[in-house]
Amino acid sequence: MEKASLKTRLEGFARDFGNFIYGATVYDWVRELDKERGKLQSLFVLIVFGDFLGVPIIPPYYQLRLLPHIVPYISTWKRSMLREPDITEIFDEDMG
Repeated sequence: MEKASLKTRLEGFARDFGNFIYGATVYDWVRELDKERGKLQSLFVLIVFGDFLGVPIIPPYYQLRLLPHIVPYISTWKRSMLREPDITEIFDEDMG
């Protein structure tokens, strides 16, 4: 019974140590890459489906071909494009 407890504690320590190393080394990079991916995805959807917001950019034929791939993102994309930026987001971009 004590071996199982020791094994569990060592596994927990290894997991926590791995999380610490991850946070100390690459967490900021991953966070910034996720932000950039989100910005590029919003830009792509704006270019392709901009007429939903009144910005006609691309012919409707291509919109219909891409529509099945974009449908899950449309509601969150519209919300993110139409909301005003928060003051903390502006300062976060200036510092990074």
